[in-house]
Amino acid sequence: MNAKASSGGEEEALGMRSEMLGESGRLGEVNRGQVILVAYLIATLELTFLFMQMGVMPYLAKSLGLDSVGFGYLQTTFGVLQLVGGPIFGRFADQFGTRAALIISCASGSAFFLLTSISTSIPLLFLSRLPAVFMHGLPGAQKVITDLTTPSQRADALGKLGLCFGIGIIIGSALGGVLSTKFGIFVPTYVGLVGNLINTMIAMVWIPLQAKPKSDHRVTEHSTSQSGSVFSIREILRLMKFPGVMEIFIVKVFAGLPIGLFLIMFSIISMDFFGLEAVESGYLMSYFGVLQMVVQGLVVGKLTNRCTERTLLRLSVFIFAGVGLGMALMRTVWHYCIVAVPLVFAFSTLGTITDSILTKAVPSSDTGTMLGICASVQPLTRTVGPTIGGVLYKQFGVSSFGYLQLIVNIGLFVYLLKSKIPLREMKSQ
Repeated sequence: MNAKASSGGEEEALGMRSEMLGESGRLGEVNRGQVILVAYLIATLELTFLFMQMGVMPYLAKSLGLDSVGFGYLQTTFGVLQLVGGPIFGRFADQFGTRAALIISCASGSAFFLLTSISTSIPLLFLSRLPAVFMHGLPGAQKVITDLTTPSQRADALGKLGLCFGIGIIIGSALGGVLSTKFGIFVPTYVGLVGNLINTMIAMVWIPLQAKPKSDHRVTEHSTSQSGSVFSIREILRLMKFPGVMEIFIVKVFAGLPIGLFLIMFSIISMDFFGLEAVESGYLMSYFGVLQMVVQGLVVGKLTNRCTERTLLRLSVFIFAGVGLGMALMRTVWHYCIVAVPLVFAFSTLGTITDSILTKAVPSSDTGTMLGICASVQPLTRTVGPTIGGVLYKQFGVSSFGYLQLIVNIGLFVYLLKSKIPLREMKSQ
């Protein structure tokens, strides 16, 4: 398939898609809004349960006799499974529909918590990670939003998922601590099991069988997303050949990588460098969650109404470079609280804008696969992060993350200024 030829056809498809969504669409305006709200709810619940188990997992692992090295392997296993599963989940959503994909994700979450709740040994604990390969509620919600919004509305709608993420961090972390302390270490897993079963029912009842407008199936027949296996690596990599996709994806991966390494090591840094207790570290994570809710839920949407995506992409990378300088110079937790504000802004803006750009750059019948590839960035960081981050912290200290962030993003900013990456420039109306 010729990417350039299909790009011209997709331009026409996008125009017809925007017109149809703007006028009638398959779902009425009210129904589309309701479905998007349900997608936000599903993402919020899944993230809440996920952060709830993340908070208690170190204690559960320790109670089973797993040391810090073994716990690192457990986290790496989870990251690898999510890394592999992201693109496969996206292909599945493209071929069988978003509702089927969300049901698979929520049902996998139920299996995940069921296996965790009966993990009375280390092998069972590792076995409980297997369903994580299909646990992709956030990309599933992004797929619903992508299907039901015009390209000009997409960045704003995707940005509001930051509210879901922030709520998940705050409520999930707090709820996991309270439940495990008052009722036992396995109680959060029981709550997660029941919650994911409820989420499965919500997806079955409220998410339409085919949310994508009919026009997409008519005008994007040239796409080969329906051909080949769900597990086809060739079909997944094919999307990288579309104009601008590889360049934007590289920016997405590397701009936030040093910060990602820092956040993975944060539990150790908060103890050793900042001298925080567990409770104080929890408060700091809640502060981070509130910032993300405000920035991604309120600020990013307003900016997409006024600025082009190219401008916001450059702005986020430039601010990321400044964040790197701030991190290199910070010495106390109060310094970090100040640096966290532009950090969250750049992190949220970059993620939202790159997801929006990449889903516009491929045929609409391939948006699920593209979102799955995007969703693999964080698992990739979680997989390589403990090793690379550990070496940086041990050998060069906390400031090394800042200097690396500064150098990488200055290089990316210069690249974005000089390059002519083809983007479909659209602002929300």
